[in-house]
Amino acid sequence: MDFTKIKAVAFDIDGTLYRTWKFNIRMPFYFLPRSIFFLKYGLVRNIMHKTPATENFIEVQAEHMAKKLRCSTQEAKERLDKVIYKGLEKKFLHIKPCKGALDFIKRLKKNGYKIGILSDFPPEQKGDIWGIRDFCDVVLGSEEAGALKPDATPFLKLADKLQLKPEEILYVGNNHKYDIVGSKNVGMRAAWIALPLPFWWWRRSKIADITFSHFYQLEEAIFGDVKHDSE
Repeated sequence: MDFTKIKAVAFDIDGTLYRTWKFNIRMPFYFLPRSIFFLKYGLVRNIMHKTPATENFIEVQAEHMAKKLRCSTQEAKERLDKVIYKGLEKKFLHIKPCKGALDFIKRLKKNGYKIGILSDFPPEQKGDIWGIRDFCDVVLGSEEAGALKPDATPFLKLADKLQLKPEEILYVGNNHKYDIVGSKNVGMRAAWIALPLPFWWWRRSKIADITFSHFYQLEEAIFGDVKHDSE
């Protein structure tokens, strides 16, 4: 794959910069007492993934959640903030990023690439994003942009903030439907991080420019051979 025209590499966070299982193992005692809330929240997020961009994203999401919870929009907004946005912050305190991710980003920055973050959840929920925020030129939440992936709006706003054309950006994500399809639809290059399972290469994406399971593989694709240890 020819990366010579790439001037920026942007990353999803959840499931991309850290392994999802590291988050899931910390969730049972938090999830179980709130399981009904989380199930209804999942239904609302499915709706929001299909909702056109809006400047009132938080309000619209709260309105849908209020219908599911049979409460006022204000109460739904407060419960979303308490359970989802602030409630999950501490779950990330002891999660470590994928092996090689931070070193790869440092190397990208050192070699003149712009770095971006685009996440469907507020990036500030992860604090300094394991030190990665300091290297970023743009940190953007899809909710702030007005629409969840795979809507074109957050990807185009990311490109605008990076002051680059979409085709000059490589977007890295784990969710094929949202990250890969969404970024490719606006003309970006895409790198799909798949689970490091046996025979994972059988799951190579037909539309992503590269499929990988460890960050050293993506680093090799851009810079050449690197020393590595598997996770």
